[in-house]
Amino acid sequence: MSQKPFRMLFVLGLLATCSGPVFAQTSSANSKISPDAAASSSTNLPIIVQYRNPPSSLETSLISLLGGLVTSVLQTIHALVATVPQSALSQIAADPNVVYISLDRPVASREAVTITAPDYTTQPINAPAVWQSGYLGTNIGVAVIDSGITPTPDLSINASTLSQDLQLIPELLSLPNEVAPWSDGRIVYSQNFVSGQNDALDHYGHGTHVAGLIAGNGAQSTGPTAFRTFYGSAPNANLINLRVLDQNGAGTDSSVIAAIQQAISLKNTFNIRIINLSLGRPIYESYKLDPLCQAVEQAWKAGIVVVVAAGNDGRDLNLNPEGYGTINAPGNDPYALTVGAMRTVETPAINDDLIASYSSKGPSFVDDVIKPDIVAPGNLVTSLEFSGDPLAEDNPSFVTPHSFYLKNGDDQPSTTYFPLSGTSMATGVTSGAVADLLQAVPGLTPDEVKALVMVSANREYFPKTSSVTDGGVVYNANYDVFTIGAGYLDISATVKAARVNNGSVPAGTAMSPIASYDPSTGNTTAVVDPSALWGKTTLFGPSSVYGNNAFIGSSADASALWGQTALWGKSDPDGYSALWGSTALWGKSTPEAQTALWGKSGTAGSSVPLEY
Repeated sequence: MSQKPFRMLFVLGLLATCSGPVFAQTSSANSKISPDAAASSSTNLPIIVQYRNPPSSLETSLISLLGGLVTSVLQTIHALVATVPQSALSQIAADPNVVYISLDRPVASREAVTITAPDYTTQPINAPAVWQSGYLGTNIGVAVIDSGITPTPDLSINASTLSQDLQLIPELLSLPNEVAPWSDGRIVYSQNFVSGQNDALDHYGHGTHVAGLIAGNGAQSTGPTAFRTFYGSAPNANLINLRVLDQNGAGTDSSVIAAIQQAISLKNTFNIRIINLSLGRPIYESYKLDPLCQAVEQAWKAGIVVVVAAGNDGRDLNLNPEGYGTINAPGNDPYALTVGAMRTVETPAINDDLIASYSSKGPSFVDDVIKPDIVAPGNLVTSLEFSGDPLAEDNPSFVTPHSFYLKNGDDQPSTTYFPLSGTSMATGVTSGAVADLLQAVPGLTPDEVKALVMVSANREYFPKTSSVTDGGVVYNANYDVFTIGAGYLDISATVKAARVNNGSVPAGTAMSPIASYDPSTGNTTAVVDPSALWGKTTLFGPSSVYGNNAFIGSSADASALWGQTALWGKSDPDGYSALWGSTALWGKSTPEAQTALWGKSGTAGSSVPLEY
């Protein structure tokens, strides 16, 4: 007897059992279904089914028998992507091997709107200092999972072909004039994951802009006529272009997960050490169940640093007057290096820099993870434009005049550079900086990278508060751990710390801690995962990671942040009342709270207000 009839009978038996009038596991099965999927009124739902063990052919067949269609397999997280009738969800969830079922949700780029003023990106993070030591991200691969990359001279021209007028980083001139095969300059690999599209070029404009902030070498702003050159943080890094966003800057969870999966597969081929995710969406469940977060964790555990945008929802005051609790997924995952955006207010020095009011703040929805981890320049930053760039053409006020970088330049807009704002941009700046670090100390693990970046961050100059008024609304910011994380990225200090302390970073993960609120005392403490390295040595103790601004009074001692001493107490109105006071951050069990914060579209935060 062949095996096929037997297997089909097994599936039919499972189906009959699951659809019977009395099924003891119904309640348990329904708990495996995300609330938005369970509440959906759509007849057919695009879903991602995560399994405890890799899904078998029988489980694939079950979906078909229930009227569904499996469209792809996501091996990295043991998941199937499918379209199924809403009525089939409980029957699929009844399988003991099923961990969680969620919608294949929309994701979006995290860019903003800007106009005419230039801002600084590499000077505030001290990137020129590491370039002058020869660390330019050379031979480090950065996977850019975004709207695609369209080649421009800043990415396509190999660094060694640039003219002798490149004075800032002369090390570029001595590099071999070689590029990897199947590539365009330093774009060494490209692949499309957008359904119905045939190429990995940028049909939106976001991915190329981010790529320039990571690895642009200033080819089009270098020479005798230029007085300012627009560099990325790692001007000789290689780019792996994985397109997941369409011409509108929109995509899906499954396309992003598929791209992450491919980056893991190509890790050794292209020395992919970093994934840049300048995209996100609202949080719907714990990071432990979210398929997007689980894919991020698999990449991290495979040895790839995943740098993620915090989100652009810091002006959302629906649940509290300070914009707390607005971190996007997958930036809520405690493994990820999550980045908020700073305004450099048109100066290279950082002593006047301020947090961008739109930069999303922690702690994260549902899990209370302390985020962001770091902040970097992201407001009004200039990067690459290409011929026919839709984002630039559709927004004619987004301009970088020739006079901003060319001697005797006029006020006509450049056609090769334009400015954007957002945590997307800050993420690109950070990814490039991490590439410089990994060239300097290639043996670092993702956890060591994150720990060193955080402990070396600059946190000395921040004001206590700042505010922006727009349309009669005042947006306040407190410079606490939920707003600036560990502080301002300083890649020069990070490289120095890595070279001095390489090998002395404590063993363990660099998972971001969890904020724990005690209603009986009104105190909030930070709880560290038992696997984490934080607090195991003085160098990686609380005051070294978050600085004294995270504490009240004289409580910045070795146990304050991680022990029972309050991170914020009732006596600190800037912290306590804003986050945990009468205007509570959220009610975890109430869907109304989630709707109030994120709206109904699921793609909030794709545009950001102007800031100068």
